[in-house]
Parts: sequence; C-alpha cells; structure tokens
Amino acid sequence: SLAVLQALEDGLKKADADPSVKAVMICGENGKFSAGADIRGFSSPKRRGVGLAPIVSLIESSEKPVVAAIEGVALGGGLEVALGCHYRVAHVKAWMGLPEVTIGLLPGAEGTQRLPRLIGVPAALDMITTGKHIPATEALKLGLVDEIVEENTIEAAIRLANKV
Repeated sequence: SLAVLQALEDGLKKADADPSVKAVMICGENGKFSAGADIRGFSSPKRRGVGLAPIVSLIESSEKPVVAAIEGVALGGGLEVALGCHYRVAHVKAWMGLPEVTIGLLPGAEGTQRLPRLIGVPAALDMITTGKHIPATEALKLGLVDEIVEENTIEAAIRLANKV
C-alpha cells in the first residue's frame, strides 16, 4: 500500500540520517514479511506517492546494513524489498517467489535484475517465468537468503545486523 511504501521511505531516510543507528532491520507484521502489492490497486486511478522500485533502490543504496527478517511469505514486491536488503534471514517455514507472472505481470521493482545477480540466471529465470514459490531451505541453497532459523526471525536478523 502507499502507506507502507511511505513508512519504509520515511524510516530508511530517518535511519540513514541518524548517526546512532548502526543498522536497519525490515520485517513484516503478524508472521508475514509481505505478500506483495494489492492488485486491486492496479485498476485504481493513478495516485501520487512513492513507487516500490525507488524504495528498493533506497534500501540497496543505504550505507548502513539493511537486513530483512522474512517470516511467512515474501512474494512479488515483498521479495523485491528483500532483494534490495543487504542480508536476508528467513524462518525455516518461509516461502519466497515472484508469482505475478501467473496473472500476466512481470516483476516491476527490478526483481528481474536483482534476483539473477543473487542466485544466477538459470534459477532466477525459473522463478521469474513460472511464478514458482520456493521454501526457505531451497532459498538458502540458491543463495537467496543468508541464513535460515527455526527460532525468532526478528531476533536472528537483529543479531546478524549487529554482527555486520
């Protein structure tokens, strides 16, 4: 939603400007990282506000480490947000993917560029063209996530942020 995008932008800019902040951790709410955009908004009249691609670029360009704490799902734009982070920690039961292709859309926030850089072209092409969701264990093998945990993902992401 526009509110979430605006909150991400405001939070990142505030963290980058605050010398006491050493790292940033991005998480979802209620055990889910993000299922991506609400497609009902695609048929709405264009609203002013920040887009997802600039937010993902803002995350990626942060001089402070940004760690994603992925629980539940990171799908579509949610995965693209995680791809912009410098590190990703996922719960063992988390799933990731770019399912928008199944309704005729291509990932729109540069996921088609970031995913191949991270996991290689063959694996990325499979995910991008099929909309396939992968479990955290496969994401770790591919290099999509840096760590998987069975415990509290947010605490694990904070530990990683403090370490880096």
